[in-house]
Amino acid sequence: MKYPFSAIREEQVPRCRVALLQHVLDTYASETNKVISVWASFADSDLGYRPHPSSSSAADIMKHQLLSERRFFAEFLGLPEAAAEQVLPKSLSVEHFSQRMLELALPRLGFMAERNEEWWRTVVPFFDTRRERIWIFWRRVLHTAHHRTQLTVYLRLLGKPVPATYGPTADVSWQGADPTTTVEAAGRSGKTSRD
Repeated sequence: MKYPFSAIREEQVPRCRVALLQHVLDTYASETNKVISVWASFADSDLGYRPHPSSSSAADIMKHQLLSERRFFAEFLGLPEAAAEQVLPKSLSVEHFSQRMLELALPRLGFMAERNEEWWRTVVPFFDTRRERIWIFWRRVLHTAHHRTQLTVYLRLLGKPVPATYGPTADVSWQGADPTTTVEAAGRSGKTSRD
């Protein structure tokens, strides 16, 4: 699946020291691209939008994404990171949020590419428990997807187009897109439980 814009191009993703873990780097780059793509769908005038008084604003979610990624990678995974007070952009605009996301993500790819399997499998503190670094990484990806999804709902509520992230949306499709919205599509395994 090709997207019209990639903040991190395929050739910018380093090769992982452990070939089996290349998908970690590819996924982190892809998820970063998806976040930036969703953020770019907002106008600066939308940053204060919240669908309910108890909801976070679009800007609050972008700030949280930057700050919580910094915490996950620094505190839990042990990556060298910018000081917390240097994470947020000086100007709170969509362009600057996106640019900061990219600036923080690129060095992480290089650092993670050099880690060996033992590093990824090491159990480290995670909030009030302990987990393998690889588990914490995937938890980070899920956390990112959660907040990105919040923002796609905000886009829909604002009447703005929702960009494709994992496939076509009601606003974006392409030749060959095959979303699974029917029982027939879901049954395309080629085998049944009777085989």
